[in-house]
Amino acid sequence: MAFLQVSRRVDYALRAVIHLASGPEGGGVSTIADIASRERLPRQFLEKIFQQLIRSGLVRSRRGPHGGYELVRPPEETTFRHIIEAVEGPIALNVCVGEHPDCSLIGACGMNRVWAEGQRRVMDLFENTTIASVRHVIPVLDQQASG
Repeated sequence: MAFLQVSRRVDYALRAVIHLASGPEGGGVSTIADIASRERLPRQFLEKIFQQLIRSGLVRSRRGPHGGYELVRPPEETTFRHIIEAVEGPIALNVCVGEHPDCSLIGACGMNRVWAEGQRRVMDLFENTTIASVRHVIPVLDQQASG
């Protein structure tokens, strides 16, 4: 059965960014090794994804003994659209819709309005779904409880 499917690159990028947003107070620093292990993602592929997230200005690296990667913006200001476009480019449900439609039948095809409405709905969902709305907050252990 064929169906529309989100790429592994997008899935892994979203999972990694959600992981970064799940630290105390909506952020934190994590290493690629930690993210790959906790999210069960292939480390080498994740490294390539992080290069794209850094180039797009969504993530930055921190050096030093407590270094790793962190979000540039708060999770409340980072949307699915930001992440998807950082790793895949502009979102288009079909060649007839999106930023640069490329179809010789535009205006002569009855399906165009369906694709356009689908594009509108998908973009609305991705633009209005923030990382903060889907993160799992990792509780900070009380120092006294662990000692």
